[in-house]
Amino acid sequence: MRLKISHRTEYRYDAPVSYALQRLRLVPRNGPTQEVVEWSLTTNGAHDEVHFIDGFGNDTRLISIAGTAHTMLIEARGVIDTRNTAGVTGRHEGLAPLWLFQQQTRLCTAGRGIAALLKAIKGDDDVERLHGLMHEVRARVAYTVGTTHAATTAEEALAKGEGVCQDHAHIFLTAARAMGFSARYVSGYLRMDDTDEQAASHAWAEAHLEGLGWVSFDCSNGISADERYARVATGRDYRDAMPVMGIRLGHAQEELAVQITVEQ
Repeated sequence: MRLKISHRTEYRYDAPVSYALQRLRLVPRNGPTQEVVEWSLTTNGAHDEVHFIDGFGNDTRLISIAGTAHTMLIEARGVIDTRNTAGVTGRHEGLAPLWLFQQQTRLCTAGRGIAALLKAIKGDDDVERLHGLMHEVRARVAYTVGTTHAATTAEEALAKGEGVCQDHAHIFLTAARAMGFSARYVSGYLRMDDTDEQAASHAWAEAHLEGLGWVSFDCSNGISADERYARVATGRDYRDAMPVMGIRLGHAQEELAVQITVEQ
């Protein structure tokens, strides 16, 4: 499937910003499930600082603003050809070793909730157990916007019984690691069947299976990723793969507006 994607992020400040530094992970790369036909990343009101590929294989840019800026615009857009590989992303690559994806993080630390969740997981093989985990997470945590935030942990979202795709992915990752799997967070885009406009970028999880490599699980939709998915970044959790993150100095109040379209 050929996807045309536009991701526009605008920051507005009520006073000049003395200094801000943003880390951008908004440039997809070629891989077993996709080929980037064309892509551009432009900024207005900021200065390019450095461009590198991080330890997880993500295209990463640092930009800064200082002194007089009242607005900053970040716009990523392009075309990606995607392939349906039945959820299999393939063998592990990159500098980060597989064991790194078995470690707990602040957002993905197992507690009593994860322990209780694991008791419900059954299956005759690893694939069946992980699909069972995906469906169990979906059944226990309703997709509800506005009930969690970027710092909500897997245990907190599971206890609340509500969350968004980020929370579903964190719960799956935490449980899969407790089951002995390497598991990673994936950020990207999903082409919805009924609309081009998206409220936010999408997130899902992958687990590493012997003989298959990385296999995707989207708890929010109860499926493995297909040709409607375009991947941009991966990591241990949301903080490793979030599209835009940074720091800001000064007392200016910030307003954020995000517009995303994913068209076929």
